[in-house]
Amino acid sequence: MQTDKNTVKRAVFSRPDDANKGTLGSLLSICGCYGMAGAAIMAGKAALRCGLGLLKSAVAKSVYPIASQAILESVFFPLEETADGKISKCNTEFLLGEAEKSSAALIGCGLSVCDDTNAIVNSFIENCTVPLVLDADALNCIADNPEILKKANVPIIITPHPGEMARLVNSTARAVNESRKEIAEEFSKEYGVITVLKGAGTIIADQNGRTLINRTGNSGMATGGSGDVLAGMTASLLAQGADAFDSAAAAVYLHGLAGDIAAERFGKISMLPTDMIRLIPEAYKRCGF
Repeated sequence: MQTDKNTVKRAVFSRPDDANKGTLGSLLSICGCYGMAGAAIMAGKAALRCGLGLLKSAVAKSVYPIASQAILESVFFPLEETADGKISKCNTEFLLGEAEKSSAALIGCGLSVCDDTNAIVNSFIENCTVPLVLDADALNCIADNPEILKKANVPIIITPHPGEMARLVNSTARAVNESRKEIAEEFSKEYGVITVLKGAGTIIADQNGRTLINRTGNSGMATGGSGDVLAGMTASLLAQGADAFDSAAAAVYLHGLAGDIAAERFGKISMLPTDMIRLIPEAYKRCGF
């Protein structure tokens, strides 16, 4: 089966006239490190554009001055960091406490891989009490031990590109692309997660055997930052209360549609991930919202 506009309608709720930021979901976003501020910014902006009530951005102190000027709508938690600008594991207890006060959490965009981020990611998988999206370096942090996913007590969505998927299954990106659907389905069943295997014809699979193939999107999206945008969109819908599988599928469809609109406006060569963020409202409109 393929995603379509109805995929979005299953995940996006009508906004009552008496809605407030407390009723429209809160997302804890743990992303970025020194040199990777853009990942945290793009994920956060995309989450807000998808209708999130409250964004809480947890970033390394060195990232805070940049990110806070780029996302004026976010609450920020400037975190203690390692000597080279990664989020320190000393923040873990604080972050888990903030996750409990949120409706979903996102971790991984631009996070980097080191002992400290490994500790944070592994602790979140085992102890987080709200639905969780794992992207990019969060997946690289568990590549040597994907078994830890079986210890989770909440829905988890993973959003790997073929290279990250290859590391999770001890294979190669080429082999993953040759059996995209089968690998996504097998991984979801084995580890009890929703797998979003990115690329042309993104696959969305869950542990119950549901699989969707996405046909929106184009080659202009093949640039650094597109995955951060998708992660933020996915986590936003999850935080607003949609089912995990529906959140993933709707975000993938909207993400690709925003990319198609960006290609119409700017051309595939010149379009940017930030263009896609700005065009999320138009994508919603084309889906009937």
